[in-house]
Amino acid sequence: MQILNGKATAQAIIDLLKIEVAQLMSRGAPVPHLAAILVGTNGASETYVASKVKACNEVGFKSTLIRMEEDISELKLLELVRELNNDPDVDGILVQLPLPAHISSEEIINTIDAGKDVDGFHPVNVGRMVQGQPTFVPATPYGIMLMLEHYKIDTASKHAVVIGRSNIVGRPMSILLSAATNPGNCTVTICHSGTKNLKEICQTADIIVAALGRPGFIKEDMVKEGAVVIDVGITRVTDATKKSGYRISGDVDYASVAHKTSYITPVPGGVGPMTIAALMKNTFKACAMKHYD
Repeated sequence: MQILNGKATAQAIIDLLKIEVAQLMSRGAPVPHLAAILVGTNGASETYVASKVKACNEVGFKSTLIRMEEDISELKLLELVRELNNDPDVDGILVQLPLPAHISSEEIINTIDAGKDVDGFHPVNVGRMVQGQPTFVPATPYGIMLMLEHYKIDTASKHAVVIGRSNIVGRPMSILLSAATNPGNCTVTICHSGTKNLKEICQTADIIVAALGRPGFIKEDMVKEGAVVIDVGITRVTDATKKSGYRISGDVDYASVAHKTSYITPVPGGVGPMTIAALMKNTFKACAMKHYD
């Protein structure tokens, strides 16, 4: 069993980006600029956005964090997105999800300029991904693919089971794993809350990507010997022994599953850092497409 160290792998990507940004600066060229919009004060969202801004600072990107009140109208948020679309200094735009219930996430995402959509959620970018064209890939699936590539994990002709069908992780993950690429070339099964015989399906998997948001859901008897297990789950679970009052739990019961795997991601320290690294790569790409391609 080998632990897939997302923190170290992400740092390697960040270090390469630092060099590229330094080269841009040395010749007076524009450096990438990421604008992030945070609506309200959701604790998890605050943490995620802070880590993205911190990564921008480390790499040498410009970053702008725009905080809006929870009760901002959808119309005002759309106006803000359009302003950023029209700002030539901004290369990438992300709106931290989830948004308050009175705002349509779909409407906001569809309004972001596809060329600045570094989250990879715009329908144009999703369509390009499905067709195998160059595009912005959603950061978490992209980060997982970068991790598989970094560890040189053989995925060709393997059976991959993706548990979860969200547009953020599950669906794009299934598309990327099934693509004629390396890593990729998997036979993919998508499972979800309505799947029958989920345990039996997982037992046939060479690769499991768990992205359903249920702490400790994947148990030892669901995983076959030598499987690669990617845990996307990140849930705050009440824990009175912790100073914060909670602990972070993945979708995989790591203690019971790890010994059966060939590779496994920990939580935290696995997929999370790779998501940030992938977002940085997307932001660099957005800048390059605008200024250097």
